[in-house]
Amino acid sequence: MLKLLKSFFLVYLFVFFAKSYAQNDTLSKNKPSYFKDVKFGGGLGLAIGSGYTDIFLAPTAYKPITTTTMIGFGLIGSYVKSSGDFSSVMYGASVIGLVNPVEELQLSAELEQLRVNLKYDTYAGSINTDDFWNTALFLGLGYRSGNVTIGARYNILYREKNNVYSQAWMPFMRVMF
Repeated sequence: MLKLLKSFFLVYLFVFFAKSYAQNDTLSKNKPSYFKDVKFGGGLGLAIGSGYTDIFLAPTAYKPITTTTMIGFGLIGSYVKSSGDFSSVMYGASVIGLVNPVEELQLSAELEQLRVNLKYDTYAGSINTDDFWNTALFLGLGYRSGNVTIGARYNILYREKNNVYSQAWMPFMRVMF
């Protein structure tokens, strides 16, 4: 009888653990991943000319909130140098909200915070520096086709004296992967 109980107990343990393992394996496969639907995009630029260099990098990650809205976070880095005139280094971050009221139309609001370091060469040969934080709030409207959106955005906090953007209006092209 004891041998029968031991055998029954071993069979019971085997079935219990096999069933537990199978359930855990199924649950882990069906468990949603937070990063599964994250999309990536951003900006990349390089302009090199006679005495002029402009390098720009701005990766962004977007997370869908609903079928028509997304929120994104991005980093921004830029280096510009014009021989004999000026050089600048800018770095910062941005938060962007996207809404697609219809499939082809995309509305955006982007808050951007940049640290700006400028060096000006003057005619007298001296160097003036200017270091400041610049905040921009862009409201945009774009035409969307698949993963590409082309449009324009307007910086409602634009100030000409900040020497960051040459005007408040700016075209954009947004690509997401």
